[in-house]
Amino acid sequence: MSVRESLVDRWSEAVWWDYAIALLLVSGHVVAVRASGRGDWLSWIESEQRVSLYGTAAGVVSAIGGLSSIAISIYLSSNGERIRAVRRHYQSELRRNWKALLVATALICLGCLVAQGLDDKTDSHSARFVFEASMSLAFIRFLRMLWLLDRMMAINDRDQSDPPAQPAPRFDPNWRQRRRNRTA
Repeated sequence: MSVRESLVDRWSEAVWWDYAIALLLVSGHVVAVRASGRGDWLSWIESEQRVSLYGTAAGVVSAIGGLSSIAISIYLSSNGERIRAVRRHYQSELRRNWKALLVATALICLGCLVAQGLDDKTDSHSARFVFEASMSLAFIRFLRMLWLLDRMMAINDRDQSDPPAQPAPRFDPNWRQRRRNRTA
């Protein structure tokens, strides 16, 4: 197994990694902004525009979060042999991932609304960083959703594209005897 595959496996099994990665991204940006005094692109935007951006982002995240329900529908409506095996062997991991996607949508929207409520002319509460944290989590969870949807669709595609199984032969307890008679 390659390093990449190993990292993807670990990431897919532990949904809390998304929070850690988002926190690391925003913390790094905050440290860079505080140290250099540059790169705080949201501070360049007027407060009214930031507040509009926060609300718009919450709406977009909600719409994209709705895509996870499509992915869940694909997963639940699929009934091929491989999908059933995945459900049987990985049901808790899949459930954890689907649930994490839905919970994250709510948390991200809440973060956008908190940023919207805290932002003022001077952004004294650093609401823009709350927004950045929300958007970082949204980006990472979006990658998780795409990955999960891609994996489920690939399995479903293989199930749907395989030729149908041949019917089992008719049960005949005397087949050996007839076969011996034909060869004799």
